[in-house]
Amino acid sequence: MTVERRHITGFSNPTVKALRALREKKHRKAAGRFLAEGLRLLTDARECGHVPEVLVLADRREPHPLLAALEASVAAAGGEIIETTPDILAKITGKDNPQAVAGVFAEFGTALEAIERETAEIWLVAQALRDPGNLGTMLRTGDAIGAGGLILIDDCADPFSVEAVRASMGAIFTQRIAQARWDEFEPWLRGAPAQLVAASLRDAQPYRGAPYAAPCFVMVGNESRGLPEPYEMACDLRVTMPMKGRADSLNAAVAAAVLGYEVLARLEG
Repeated sequence: MTVERRHITGFSNPTVKALRALREKKHRKAAGRFLAEGLRLLTDARECGHVPEVLVLADRREPHPLLAALEASVAAAGGEIIETTPDILAKITGKDNPQAVAGVFAEFGTALEAIERETAEIWLVAQALRDPGNLGTMLRTGDAIGAGGLILIDDCADPFSVEAVRASMGAIFTQRIAQARWDEFEPWLRGAPAQLVAASLRDAQPYRGAPYAAPCFVMVGNESRGLPEPYEMACDLRVTMPMKGRADSLNAAVAAAVLGYEVLARLEG
């Protein structure tokens, strides 16, 4: 199959403007597309069955077998390959020192009803998480502990932002993602067996050795406010982690990782 391959050298090229616009949420939503950058990340995507619709390459790059495989996959899928200068690639990705390759992917469906809870023993849940780096880190944590995916409750950062995708280190392609309001999530959760767990100071027990049960939904709240009290009280289990120093709380993504690994250890033990 002959693939369309173009060489772009002008910053004002309409394609460059369209690709650069994908860094903004309103344009991502309108196009239903998002950007991902880096050979490793794009290779992870390909190995998970996600091939970019558009592949953007720096025209001054070192050959690499993984890059050749990626180009072949895009060609086989009837995608487009664009070669451009490193400066233009930097403008597209918003990164001063971009890697030699970026891709445009179709956004995934994020309906809560598409989540099949029985496919994994652990799921991560984030409520009003605002930092895209934390969101991407939670996706990466979910991949590491074998979670089924990440459910985003209420107004969270966009999981398809360049920052979140970059922080996920490829886990955006391995984890299911759902988005819902709390009044949608809670009835869905209670419609089948599930345990909802949150780190809390309200009537909580030590997180080590707590009676976790699968499928276990590990929930963290907003970076500065934590979880609203009604959300915490709706949990089946509230656990607390010791704070030995002056800090009174952990970063939300770190708390999810610590608790997620403890749940994993208990379920596997």
